[in-house]
Amino acid sequence: MFSRRTDLALDRDPLSRFLPWLIAFMVFLAILALAGAMALHGGIDRWSRGMEGTLTVQLPPTDDAGGGRGIESVVDRLRAMPGVVSAEEIPPQGIAALLEPWLGDPEFIGELPLPRLIDVRLSDDAAVDAEALATDLRRIVPGTAVDDHRIWLDRLVRLVRTVEGLATAVLVLIGLATIGTVVFATRSGLAIHREAIEVLHLIGAQDSYVARQFAGRALRMGLRGGVIGLVLAAPTLWAIVYLASRLKGGPLPEMALDIQSWVLLCMVPVVVAAIATLTARVTVIRALARML
Repeated sequence: MFSRRTDLALDRDPLSRFLPWLIAFMVFLAILALAGAMALHGGIDRWSRGMEGTLTVQLPPTDDAGGGRGIESVVDRLRAMPGVVSAEEIPPQGIAALLEPWLGDPEFIGELPLPRLIDVRLSDDAAVDAEALATDLRRIVPGTAVDDHRIWLDRLVRLVRTVEGLATAVLVLIGLATIGTVVFATRSGLAIHREAIEVLHLIGAQDSYVARQFAGRALRMGLRGGVIGLVLAAPTLWAIVYLASRLKGGPLPEMALDIQSWVLLCMVPVVVAAIATLTARVTVIRALARML
């Protein structure tokens, strides 16, 4: 299968010039879809681990001395609740850092009437009703709000899972398209070289021998097209990663590919070549069983 020696001039078939480029295009799309799915999965997992089990309590801005006593009372109330691991006020510098990607100059942000924020960490088995908690805290400081991150985080995770499912569907369709392309090219080759195949059978060649020659051609074209697709996809991915890195600190989680992800992406051409090889072999065996 790995030898270039062949009794059939398969490399001279008209489709032999176009099949590697078709495979390259499908590998290119497969790598982009797989990379997007892995980046989304990793980014949401990291964001979920950082946001799960947290609440943010927001108090209205105030300049009087009573505001400080009010936030201390709220912190004490939160720390006394069952299931609360910690409750710490976010300093004004921290709030300014959070707003800097949208509002710019931290000095300008410091002049704004910013709300007071409390970061609340919950235990894994804690069950907190955000609405009831907000009602309780408003008795201490009117206008207090409680932001339960789990609500919008669950919605975001569902959206990402949907996108991952679509990416998986794209990969399946690309695989089916690859199989269909190889089947068409193999059947065309069988029709073109039908007489030569009959001569090979007359001198004792078995179906498996003919199938190995078609499988070897499919392997070479699959690897060639896969490498071309990988070479085209690599700079595209690097450009996307670079543009995504410039969004660091924005509202979206960081999307990045680790070493394992890059290794899996580099294996896509090998997988596609293996699929092409197996498809060509099975197609030839079945076709010859009906032909001869």
